[in-house]
Amino acid sequence: MFATTSPRTVPAAEGVDWRVCIAPMMDWTDRHCRYFHRLLSPRARLYTEMVTSAALVRGGQLRLLEHSQQEHPLALQLGGSEPRELAQAARFGAEAGYDEINLNVGCPSDRVQSGRFGACLMREPALVGDCVKAMRDAVGIPVTVKCRIGVDDQDDYAGLQHFTETMLQAGVEVLVVHARKAWLQGLSPKENREIPPLDYERVYRLKREFPQLVVVINGGITTVAEVQAHLARLDGVMLGRAAYHDPYLLAQIEAALCGEPLPTRESVLQHLRPYVEAELARGTALKHISRHLLGLYQGEPGARAFRRTLSEGAHLPGAGWALLEQAMAPCSVAA
Repeated sequence: MFATTSPRTVPAAEGVDWRVCIAPMMDWTDRHCRYFHRLLSPRARLYTEMVTSAALVRGGQLRLLEHSQQEHPLALQLGGSEPRELAQAARFGAEAGYDEINLNVGCPSDRVQSGRFGACLMREPALVGDCVKAMRDAVGIPVTVKCRIGVDDQDDYAGLQHFTETMLQAGVEVLVVHARKAWLQGLSPKENREIPPLDYERVYRLKREFPQLVVVINGGITTVAEVQAHLARLDGVMLGRAAYHDPYLLAQIEAALCGEPLPTRESVLQHLRPYVEAELARGTALKHISRHLLGLYQGEPGARAFRRTLSEGAHLPGAGWALLEQAMAPCSVAA
């Protein structure tokens, strides 16, 4: 499962499809979630949960890089602020076969701030530039940045403009912008996803003024129509919680953008079966996989029974594929 290929040289972002990306989400976008999302969306760019550079370099936690070849295109998101350490962590990611290294400059949690990374780094664009340059010098795959539109009282376009100019000077070609500013004090991470108002126009302006930059927008995007509207003005859209809580949305977006036939939910699960059985044989408990499937029938007849069956049964000893068959049954009858 842990790819160990040599680093690949990629001629920057040109020719890479950034239209649909699935956001890095702590405790959610693990390798089981990503495999499931890949079945729903063959073309989307997937992102790992944030991994700190210290965990990889000083802690030797290379198990955090485990993934399957089916997950590509796949990006490793790193958190950190020490250029040499980030360069080494990026090197580990490239050697493990990742297609992109993404630096987290957007997470507002207290734990992240205490480590001097995440959204607080938007106050230090020169340091972020040094980090990016060190990583770019270390690997031959794209190094990208995920940021906010601002932080605390630094809430004007000029601040975002200066940050972007610094990123361009450091060699960044792809910027993922969460269209909310971050409050580093007084709001929880959950509140930081809801209370600061979204400002899509600021991201649109960024693209107009920096047309050479690939700009991917993130924040509050929940429908196919919204994805299409953003793509009329930007290079890509990054979906977060909507993709997790209503994962079938990914298949609907793929069908709308690429003209692919829309798979049934049951067929997606049947394609997941070999993976589930292989993981069970490795000793993985079903609950670690099934927790990512709970929203698949969101809004459909039988959805509640599907969730209940998995939630109540997946943690029991011996739970296996038969439980998924049992969970699907009411949905199949309803269809």
